[in-house]
Amino acid sequence: MDNLRIRQATADDIDNLCVLIFEHGPNPWNHLPSVEVTAHLQQIADGSVSALLAERGSELLGFISYQHSRHFARYQPPARCGQEHAYICEAVTHRAVAGQGLGSRLLKQVVAALAEQGVSDIYIDRHEENAASAGMMRKAGFVEIETYADPERRSNGSRRTTVCCLRLHV
Repeated sequence: MDNLRIRQATADDIDNLCVLIFEHGPNPWNHLPSVEVTAHLQQIADGSVSALLAERGSELLGFISYQHSRHFARYQPPARCGQEHAYICEAVTHRAVAGQGLGSRLLKQVVAALAEQGVSDIYIDRHEENAASAGMMRKAGFVEIETYADPERRSNGSRRTTVCCLRLHV
């Protein structure tokens, strides 16, 4: 991954992020409804969503989007009940660099950025059978905490979602 630059996405990057995820993200395991994903990425403009991207020259190779949340409150430890946590929303790499560790590298840097912001708990989810995502999450230290039926989001395979968590502070 020579000449790779990793940086925070800006509002000017939103259109390219949309192109990348809709061209290189679809697979049997990903739930990518275009209206919702586009609306999510549009929130980079107002700062309610962040994204770390990787590029070589002017070519966008991948990104991970994330945000502060309370959506996973039911999984929070009692000592942090009601406390804000983080959710890693979308992760995608260009097919030309798939399997070369870029997703893991971006994920580790997102975790580091969230740790610097004082976040204690980070959540991420995936299709239960998405082995590539499971490996990337495991490498970054995420632990599976629940798998549940999710037929509305998961139309293939087991039709189940697995939620994973990384606890930065115990």
